[in-house]
Amino acid sequence: MRKIIFILIATTLTQFSFSQQKQLIDSLKLELKNRSENDSIKVSILTLLHEKLMFSQPEEAKQYALQELEISKRINYIKGLGVGHMHLGNYYSNRGENDSALYYYNIGKQYFKDIKSTRGIIFVNHSIADIKRINGDLNEAITLTKETLQSIRENEAEGDLKTKFIGAQHNSLANIYIEKGNYKLALQEALEGLKCFESINHESRTADALKQVGDIESALKNHKSSIKYFKQAIDIYEKLDDKMYAAYAHNSLGISYQNLNNYSQAKVQFDLAIENSKAVENKMSLTNSMHNLAELELINKNFSEAKRLFLEAKTITESENLQLGLANAYNGLSKIDYELNNLSNALSNNNKAISITKSMGALPYLADYYKLQSDILLKSKKAKPAIYYLKESQKINDSLFDIKKAQQIEELKTIYETEKNKAEIALQKEEIKTLNAKSENDKLTKTLYGIGMFSFIVISGLLFFGFKQRIKKNKIEREKQEAIFKQEIEFKKKELASQTLHLVQKNTFIQELKDNLEKIKQSPELFKVEFRRLVMLLKKESAEDRDWEVFKSYFSEVHNNFDEKLKSISKEITEKDIRLASFLRMNLTTKEIASMLNVQPDSVKKSKYRLKSKLALDRDIDLTQFLNSL
Repeated sequence: MRKIIFILIATTLTQFSFSQQKQLIDSLKLELKNRSENDSIKVSILTLLHEKLMFSQPEEAKQYALQELEISKRINYIKGLGVGHMHLGNYYSNRGENDSALYYYNIGKQYFKDIKSTRGIIFVNHSIADIKRINGDLNEAITLTKETLQSIRENEAEGDLKTKFIGAQHNSLANIYIEKGNYKLALQEALEGLKCFESINHESRTADALKQVGDIESALKNHKSSIKYFKQAIDIYEKLDDKMYAAYAHNSLGISYQNLNNYSQAKVQFDLAIENSKAVENKMSLTNSMHNLAELELINKNFSEAKRLFLEAKTITESENLQLGLANAYNGLSKIDYELNNLSNALSNNNKAISITKSMGALPYLADYYKLQSDILLKSKKAKPAIYYLKESQKINDSLFDIKKAQQIEELKTIYETEKNKAEIALQKEEIKTLNAKSENDKLTKTLYGIGMFSFIVISGLLFFGFKQRIKKNKIEREKQEAIFKQEIEFKKKELASQTLHLVQKNTFIQELKDNLEKIKQSPELFKVEFRRLVMLLKKESAEDRDWEVFKSYFSEVHNNFDEKLKSISKEITEKDIRLASFLRMNLTTKEIASMLNVQPDSVKKSKYRLKSKLALDRDIDLTQFLNSL
């Protein structure tokens, strides 16, 4: 018994290296073999074995979870039933089988509710929210995570553990906002999480939060800043000898270096990520890092090495049933075949990637795979199906774009409500100040003119009543005006979002048609059939200055004469500068702006640099943040 208790305490409180982990697992297995009683302690041993092996040996870990359930049912151990079902949910979640994972999570959650285990419910809700995020149910994921956060604040006892749980929920919210493309809120939540972990000096979770902030900075294209955060996280992981999470941080650091075109440093980081993943036998991290290194080799035209890495990743993902990783491997192989003109193999591999991704509902990946399918078919001189897949890709991107724009409209609404409340508070303070001043005057008058006190009181009462009636009347009129103004704002915001979407869709469509037209012209037989129809479509969808004027009028009303504010800063501001600034103020990406303006992304970057110069902004000032402050 003492030996078991020692093992349980040591597991909870001590940071182990990988060799120590193996010793612990061997000790737990020996204790499990020697223990004949089927009791809650045996369930605890099985729980620890599952948690230690769930990433490195998932099938073995699953068997321990099943044994947890079997014994817990036999002895009617409700907590064990909740934990066992949660562990089965973890197993299927790691395999990408989200429906099965949700099934077991919900059963586990009910057991935790039966025994009023707040902590168990917190863990299960956290996992369910992650699946909702992966499945694209982002609003539901946010709601569930916020409910969990509130539950922790209300039910958990004060102390470091509560602070740790709160920080973890902020991290989860940050991940969801990243998926929504709302990086401002994501950064806000990530920094809240970091603050929690630093306040309790929790090094490992501090490192996790630093890594998350780095990921958000990377998404915001602040790659140099992201590198700083990744390096801080790696320093802590190395200090703790935490190879598993160091692997993830090295992988993210490699991506940042790659985005800065520093391919040599990117390769160093991907190699370190692979090395650390192998050391702890984390197959998921390993295949992700191998995929990124293969993509880097593909950029450098090292096709044989890229193919070797993709095939190795494919073998691992197949053996571990990591569905998204397998889809990425097939997609990578398809890219290589496309570059080498092995178009039949390219189609076959990409079809496999599409099939897997459709079954998972991973829409962002599916949009990319459809786009590659279109490119392959076009290169194979199959214009009609190529256009079909191009449109399917655009449909998905449009749906994701709609979600992002809806979030931006919500932000506008929040800003409007906040400003309205501030105005009402300021007005109320002014009214109170006026009444206080009048009260002081009343006292002075009463002191100086005591003989006419009664008359003054009567007159003052009448004046005060009249004053209140005027305030009430003015308030009613103000509320009516505000209601009208709110309706107008809501209408303008919807029209603004609609116009933005319209411009993106139309200009993307035009660009794609132009590219297709150039390729079709290379084939005389396709040219005769398709040329006239494509030209008619191109004329029909051509962008007109009228679209920009409509967009500009709505934008100016919603954003309070934004163009005039720009012109007041610099007389050199042109209409093109205002157009670019408006799109940046809507938080559109460089790629989206390029699509709307029918230019290359590099051209947009140069225009942003010129706009920043005209506005006389320092290098360390972010242009988008500055425009958002106007």
